[in-house]
Amino acid sequence: MNVFTRLYGKIIYGISKIISWIFDGLILVIGTIVELVLGIAKGFLALIGMGGCLLFFLLMSPLGWIILLNPVVILTILFFIIVPILGTKFVSYLKYSKYMVTEYLFDYANYLINGEKTKYGSFREYGNRYQRMEEERRREEYRRKQEQQEKQWEEWFRQQQQHQNSQWSQGGFGGWSYGYTGQNGQQGFNNFGQDFRKKYEKSCDLLGVAYKADKYEIKLAYRKKAKEYHPDLNKSPDATASFQKINHAYEFLNDDNIERYKRGQ
Repeated sequence: MNVFTRLYGKIIYGISKIISWIFDGLILVIGTIVELVLGIAKGFLALIGMGGCLLFFLLMSPLGWIILLNPVVILTILFFIIVPILGTKFVSYLKYSKYMVTEYLFDYANYLINGEKTKYGSFREYGNRYQRMEEERRREEYRRKQEQQEKQWEEWFRQQQQHQNSQWSQGGFGGWSYGYTGQNGQQGFNNFGQDFRKKYEKSCDLLGVAYKADKYEIKLAYRKKAKEYHPDLNKSPDATASFQKINHAYEFLNDDNIERYKRGQ
């Protein structure tokens, strides 16, 4: 690498830094605007909720219709609906574009300065890499949430079992119980039991298996559904989303959760 090539590489590196700062600034500004609009919208909805029936009857009155049909009011409502949706999507697109452009330029500058080969040969390949990284991040985030939820459910089942044992010792009976109170006077983990059963049965419905299906039936159903909705085989617009839902359902219907569901019957 001669002096002029390294100098050119440093110029490219400097341009890359400037582009990165511009993207960061846009992301910060637009993200702040979206958060501000969402905060105002949530506050307004909370205010409406406090008004209750009185506000409902007011809006249903002739005066309420006049207010709602006012162009300024309509535009304001549309603003608070559209800005968060489009703003969030635009921020995601800016993050994608920033990674694609700056990583390509940084690697190219490094090649000119130090002679190291670039990882990819085009902007699109860097964009594809970013999408894979984001998908991996979403899977990891889902996995962490799932682990946390399963720990909560396991604690609910432990206390539920203690409660059932107490009922048996007093001549009662077991089964799913949602309304008992723990020793500390707080409501026992009733929501977790309801949520677990609903999610389990919804996962079974997604795979098309009976609620009492064993792990082998679930595995066969998953393979069939995964093949049907795999994005490489199914070109429908919602194939990817359906495929992800099927994967999440199969991950949830693991051996531990099958056993937990059976214990609750």
